[in-house]
Amino acid sequence: MNASSPLPPVQDRGQGQDRPANSLYGGTRNRRVTVRDIAAAKQRGERWPMLTAYDALTAGVFDEAGIPVLLVGDSAGNCHLGYDTTVPVTMDQMVMLSAAVVRGTERALVVADLPFGSYQESPSQALHNGVRLLKEAGAGAVKLEGGERAAPAIELLVQAGVPVMAHIGLTPQSVHALGGYPVQGRGEEAAHQLMRDAKAVQAAGAFAVVLEAVPAELAAQVTASLAIPTVGIGAGVGCDAQVLVWTDMAGMTAGRVPRFVKQYANLRAVLGDAARAFGEDVASGAFPGEEHSFH
Repeated sequence: MNASSPLPPVQDRGQGQDRPANSLYGGTRNRRVTVRDIAAAKQRGERWPMLTAYDALTAGVFDEAGIPVLLVGDSAGNCHLGYDTTVPVTMDQMVMLSAAVVRGTERALVVADLPFGSYQESPSQALHNGVRLLKEAGAGAVKLEGGERAAPAIELLVQAGVPVMAHIGLTPQSVHALGGYPVQGRGEEAAHQLMRDAKAVQAAGAFAVVLEAVPAELAAQVTASLAIPTVGIGAGVGCDAQVLVWTDMAGMTAGRVPRFVKQYANLRAVLGDAARAFGEDVASGAFPGEEHSFH
């Protein structure tokens, strides 16, 4: 095949559609996805999915499914560690969780969150902890919250060789300052500030930016104005990519989920049924059977 020949299509594991071999989602590759691949997808106009992951087993499932970017989010605080918010999550916890996701994957770009208190003090603090996530956990990039105010930290990280995914709009680490989780960017002044934040993180060197809980029309305008991809969560269909917390996506979350979540399974019910069936078998003496016993 010469350099001008198109790449052969590959079978997409999830939808049965033919996708180019260089596709972020479902494409074949014998190496990790990189930030250069993310930039190329923006140029091609390719949309791609991102999911959170917090352990090796689940991350491996998503990696095999072709998800090209996995976010080790500080949302682990809510989803796995039993906290009410992301605020209590520590750097040591993020290093441990991120390392597990890296060990469980082969292809996905693993992006690790810098948790609350690990970068707000100064750009040098951000650099110290960002380097930890790359050196100790093996992550391929870090994510931090904030627009213009975070630009100096982003710039220093990128200059030092740490790829950064920015996060603007609703920033969950600011839950106490925001008084909850309100939609951001409503009104002319707020919309202008969001646009300034987006352009500031791009100018600082971020390779992508998450837009969370932003009006769809505004998110589409931001996406069109940036050279780097936008990753939407509650930001409408106009973004370049979409991310969901995996426990929301798979129906593991108890109670009410945010409006922007689509549940693709009811895994909580499946696991509950399995646990009850196991309990009944133990209580009745049906398990373990002869086939599960040694002699």
